[in-house]
Amino acid sequence: MQTPINPFKKALHEKRAQIGLWMGLASPYTAEICAGAGFDWLLIDGEHAPNDLNSILGQLQAIAAYPNTHAIARVPVGHGHAGTTLLKQYLDLGVQTVLIPMVDTAEQAHAVVQACRYPPQGIRGMGGARASRWGRLTHYGKEANDQICVLVQAETQTALNNLDEIAAVEGVDGVFIGPADLSASLGHIGQPDHPVVRAAIEDAFARILQAGKAPGFLTPDETLSRHYLDRGGLFVGVGLDGNLLTRHTAALAARFKPGVTPSAGGGTY
Repeated sequence: MQTPINPFKKALHEKRAQIGLWMGLASPYTAEICAGAGFDWLLIDGEHAPNDLNSILGQLQAIAAYPNTHAIARVPVGHGHAGTTLLKQYLDLGVQTVLIPMVDTAEQAHAVVQACRYPPQGIRGMGGARASRWGRLTHYGKEANDQICVLVQAETQTALNNLDEIAAVEGVDGVFIGPADLSASLGHIGQPDHPVVRAAIEDAFARILQAGKAPGFLTPDETLSRHYLDRGGLFVGVGLDGNLLTRHTAALAARFKPGVTPSAGGGTY
């Protein structure tokens, strides 16, 4: 049996934009609800959400029943010894696409790619567990490297300074521009749509596309999502589960209870 093809990676390489939703509620129950909505991908957040390996596994199992929706997982850290270990564990759970926060240099990006590849292309420890269907995918060790998709996050001025080199790293499939951390790094905390931040993001998109890689972004602002899709965004998160729940519950309460203020529902990453 062939190792499953990664449809998200295939779509990025074919320059087909993929629309997704960020998930931070750490629940298989809500993950299944989101999986049935029709998004191309769902991101399970292991950096800012209260997820561990078991909760990630439960969400992967819930999403697996919806073959048209691809599961992505973000690790808390992706380079250094801790990052290498976490990436091995996430990949062994069956995650085919990983998002790595705070990648500032090409050296860090290369280390991430190495951690996601079996030898001789990398240093991922041999195993696979659930990823290889407990050995039932008999060629998993030889086929897995081609199906792992590596997305790195550029979230600082340092990362922007090194962006051309980061995007040029072989094995990096896409670069996600983290608007919240980037706005803070550029001196405009909480203002991802500030003109300076916006100009930096648009320039980054152009450079990522020039390198032949996929630019990514996240915002619950529909106008901004469409703007970055028009600028060539290929994996764009258009909402967050917690944000949706916060906004819509507050709006519902406000319609029935005088004095309740509708909520903006938090921000973005």
